[in-house]
Amino acid sequence: MRTQAISLSLSAALLAACSSSAPEAQASDSKAPAAEASTSSNPTASTTPASAPVERKDTDMTSTQAPAGFHAFKINALDGKPADLSAYKGKVVLVVNTASECGLTPQYKGLEKLHQEFAARGFSVLGFPCNDFGGQEPGSPAEIQQFCTSKYSVTFPLFEKVRTKSGAGQSPIYAWFSERTGELPGWNFGKYLVGKDGTSVKFFGSRTAPDDADLRKAIEAELAK
Repeated sequence: MRTQAISLSLSAALLAACSSSAPEAQASDSKAPAAEASTSSNPTASTTPASAPVERKDTDMTSTQAPAGFHAFKINALDGKPADLSAYKGKVVLVVNTASECGLTPQYKGLEKLHQEFAARGFSVLGFPCNDFGGQEPGSPAEIQQFCTSKYSVTFPLFEKVRTKSGAGQSPIYAWFSERTGELPGWNFGKYLVGKDGTSVKFFGSRTAPDDADLRKAIEAELAK
């Protein structure tokens, strides 16, 4: 009887020990299906590297948001006053990224001559000072204006300094030019000839002088439309 009582006591102790460890085992097992379910609901979770790029929707101006034409842009003149490019509807314009300390700066003289020659027929040169190339337009608006008028007697409109290069800070106008032509200036005095409708654009490089025969022919062709 005494032996039987001892056996019963040992059995009860073993049963209690098993019962106390069971919930812990069950809790551990219960996590596995959840993790497995998470993986199955996201097939890329186990295969996509942690460093994989995440697609980002850019909230900046995109090609679909950009104005449909040159005349839709609103910018500032060199003196900081608002300027609406719709004022040039029906005119042919030559947009030039200018600089005051460049080897090509003497083109100002030819540009002014071109401006004066064709102005009566609805043509204008538009100067966009730019410090992108060699830091050759470091001056303030007042300094730029003074230089252009005193040195080259410039009368064509000048606008606020712009960044032509792609990337952060690029002028929306030059982003639009790039989209329209696939070209951006590689140096100072790159030229875009914009037609009367504000959508026709032709690019001429920095080395194309204002009196270049092909440039003059293109201006004449646009004025004749």
